[in-house]
Amino acid sequence: MRIQLSPAGPVDGYARSVFSSQGPSARELCVQALSSVEHGYDLLAPKFDYTPYRTADVVLDTTAEALAGLGPFTDGLDVCCGTGAGTQVLTTLCRGRITGVDFSANMLAQARAANPDALWVRADARALPFAERFDLAVSFGALGHFLPSERPALFEGVYRALRPGGLFAFPIEAPPPLTDSWYWQTLGFDLVMRVRNTVWRPPFVMYYRTSRLPAIRADLTSAGFSVTADALTGAGRYRDGSPHRLLVLARKP
Repeated sequence: MRIQLSPAGPVDGYARSVFSSQGPSARELCVQALSSVEHGYDLLAPKFDYTPYRTADVVLDTTAEALAGLGPFTDGLDVCCGTGAGTQVLTTLCRGRITGVDFSANMLAQARAANPDALWVRADARALPFAERFDLAVSFGALGHFLPSERPALFEGVYRALRPGGLFAFPIEAPPPLTDSWYWQTLGFDLVMRVRNTVWRPPFVMYYRTSRLPAIRADLTSAGFSVTADALTGAGRYRDGSPHRLLVLARKP
């Protein structure tokens, strides 16, 4: 479910303007922001790939490069697949069937139209309907849509979905330096979202600062994974030289 209401981050940037002729209007974004996560992205789906919220190709490409030597992989799963951009990573690495899962019917419709050869499944990622079917699972830009209390169910479902020895891989944003503007943008965005969800229903869950590596590592380890993390140096660096993103690698024994 690669669905981000928030700015796409320092790598993705705003090269594709949200307010382009093909992207959503300011009014459409406001309607989405006041909807639930599922309904909001059902509304946004036809124009999602024309916004900067789609995971940037540089992130997809560097992730694929980092995973290339960790296989072989047969069947692949894109968790929270959105419109299916992550499929290009799986098709590069996997020799078998590609499956995408998301809870937005309209996002899945866009994914299916772009890649009819893959299997697209509508389901809640907190209750994945798979058991030992995949060798590689990936996810892009989705963790901010899960509250910390919801992550264990997500990770336990991915663990069940993987065959023994399977790998769950996903990039996360590395904490920006205090001196970087992105630090203050993410802080401000999360505060605004907390206020919005306090005074407006239904809630729209999207937070940047609840998915830091120590907490993610702890939840993955509790689910049974062996966890490492590498810098995605090809996806850009902050001015102090630290990477924009880390690649989390969770292996099922």
